Amino acid sequence: MTLKQLEKYFIGELQFLYDDEEARQLYELTVYHVSGLNRSQVMFKTDMEPGETQQNSFEYVLAGLKAGRPLQHIIGEAWFCGLKFKVSNAVLIPRPETEELVQWIMETAAGAEGLSLIDIGTGSGCIAVTLKSRLEGLQVDALDISAGALCIARENAKGNAVEINFIQSDILGYESLSSYDFIVSNPPYITQAERKEMHMNVLSHEPHLALFVSDENPLIFYQSIADFALKQLRPKGYLFFEINEYFGKEMVDMLSSKEFTDIQLKKDMQGKDRMIRCRQPSTPGMEAGDDPL
Repeated sequence: MTLKQLEKYFIGELQFLYDDEEARQLYELTVYHVSGLNRSQVMFKTDMEPGETQQNSFEYVLAGLKAGRPLQHIIGEAWFCGLKFKVSNAVLIPRPETEELVQWIMETAAGAEGLSLIDIGTGSGCIAVTLKSRLEGLQVDALDISAGALCIARENAKGNAVEINFIQSDILGYESLSSYDFIVSNPPYITQAERKEMHMNVLSHEPHLALFVSDENPLIFYQSIADFALKQLRPKGYLFFEINEYFGKEMVDMLSSKEFTDIQLKKDMQGKDRMIRCRQPSTPGMEAGDDPL
């Protein structure tokens, strides 16, 4: 079977789960994983016939996809900001929206030195590892309640040759003596009412602990992290969140009520309210020129 025939077969077998474009993207990612050929290379090698071992790998991936498993879990890895991360059902699969959040943090930190950051709810460690690898001299703590998630995050830190201090704790009760220039979090924010909108492979294979909050108190983690930030952020330090697109106004109001300043709500590439940034108020008597960032 040539690559061209394989693509047609792959898409046809997945038509009951994915539309043609989604299935084609999954095919291209599978080709890259199995053969190392990128999209452009495949276009010029449509008549190539994969060997028996590669054919078996395609069939293995396809069987997993038909069973509803996410591709990243089948192959055990995902790419984020150009770095490779190990993933499992203990962590969320890194999303493109989170890449946008990381880019915003890097833009904010540009030119500053000797900064410190804590990533709350680190999961796979994709935020913490990427920022540590891209921002020279950054000191990074990464916290998660899940031992399984921290095991994956430690492997990802090692695989990407960065040193991070990992902490196992529940942010709803965590106390720290450390102070930070940046606090970032992509906490659970999907309400129970939104479950029906989600793809079955997410519901069945990604950790609900990292996904869902109650309909009654959907901002529980944001409120707790904001309170933590009020104590642990250095003067004029930054707090970054990835947020539920439906709660942008509520997030702005909550942060305003806690007297954070410079609150900025930002849309993602799809035009959805997905990120928010704010700053710790300066301490009394601090001059404008003393701003550490």
